[in-house]
Amino acid sequence: MPEIAVILPTLNERENLAPMVQRLEAALADVAWEAIFVDDDSTDGTGDALREIAQADPRVRVIQRIGRRGLASAVIEGACATAAPLIAVMDADHQHDPALIPQMILPLQTGGADLVVASRFAEGGDADGLSSAARERGSRIANRLARMLTGVELSDPMSGFFAIHTARVRSLAPRLSGIGFKVLLDILSVSPQRLRVAEVPMHFGERRSGESKLDRAVAFEFLVGLYDRYFGKIIPTRFALFGTVGGAGVLVHLAVLSLFYPGMTATFWKAQAIATFAAMSFNFWLNN
Repeated sequence: MPEIAVILPTLNERENLAPMVQRLEAALADVAWEAIFVDDDSTDGTGDALREIAQADPRVRVIQRIGRRGLASAVIEGACATAAPLIAVMDADHQHDPALIPQMILPLQTGGADLVVASRFAEGGDADGLSSAARERGSRIANRLARMLTGVELSDPMSGFFAIHTARVRSLAPRLSGIGFKVLLDILSVSPQRLRVAEVPMHFGERRSGESKLDRAVAFEFLVGLYDRYFGKIIPTRFALFGTVGGAGVLVHLAVLSLFYPGMTATFWKAQAIATFAAMSFNFWLNN
């Protein structure tokens, strides 16, 4: 039985897969391991490439999800799919170095920590792999907000690279929201016991191939995840999201209507039709 399962959520990472498995093999030469790639039905053939690798290496497993997306839920499904007592969660794009995993699981094995986080902002770490200064500033701001909300003193609570006991994640799974992309923040905020957390400095490397998935949508998912955690039981998150989008659609409708009627001397019904179409298109785009 593997001692550790490395969970790697993927979306269009085909070119990064074989090199990542090679790096895992080198880093975990003295550890019984398996890699669980949780793929959100990539369009570049990631799932097929993983199955081809798995035919030659049974330590590689793939969960291909149809109709389900999201990094947080991918991690939860991966943790529930392994019998290994420990899991490490990391990205498949090579920005996280698997050579850190033996160092990260040691405190878990000796009982010195409940959770070990690879930190970009701990002493000795760096965030050089962030694609822009704006992204680094945004990451630091999100970290400060996360520390305020969780009360946990971590230098990088937004890290996507951490190790934890599998049983703990499974026990917390019913309480985890599965929304957004920062499952570590979710684990810290829902755990009924205060977790003993250790940090390992990490060099955040450059993406090897493909495009980053971190864009405005991720910032939006971060805010949605925070809302779901702290207010979702009062007003359900989906209701709040649809209500917000609907309210924005009303504003778009009124703005377009006032532009065409009487601004451009269109008839009221023609202006109303244009405004309705604009609001419907806006709502469809934002909901998706």
